[in-house]
Amino acid sequence: MTYELTPKRRLFFSRPPMQLTLYSREWCSWCIDAKDYLSEKGYHFEEIDVGKDRQAYEEMKQLSAQTYVPTFVAGDKVLANFDTNQLQKFLNEHQINP
Repeated sequence: MTYELTPKRRLFFSRPPMQLTLYSREWCSWCIDAKDYLSEKGYHFEEIDVGKDRQAYEEMKQLSAQTYVPTFVAGDKVLANFDTNQLQKFLNEHQINP
């Protein structure tokens, strides 16, 4: 059986995966928890250590209007200064799946 893709379905199936970025610092325990949580749940994300990259630190400040880590960016959504419970709630609310 074959199905014709309507424009709406075509958009769904051709949508590229969402870019996920975790801004962190090496010594930050909440950052380590967030990284472990995302990895265990199967999320693919870029981790950027803002302690080693001043330009990335400035980018994080611009995106989130604050200076705390961890900061998680999913497309145009930003979650800053969070624990894993808040991260799970954010992922669920915005339907961000691995």
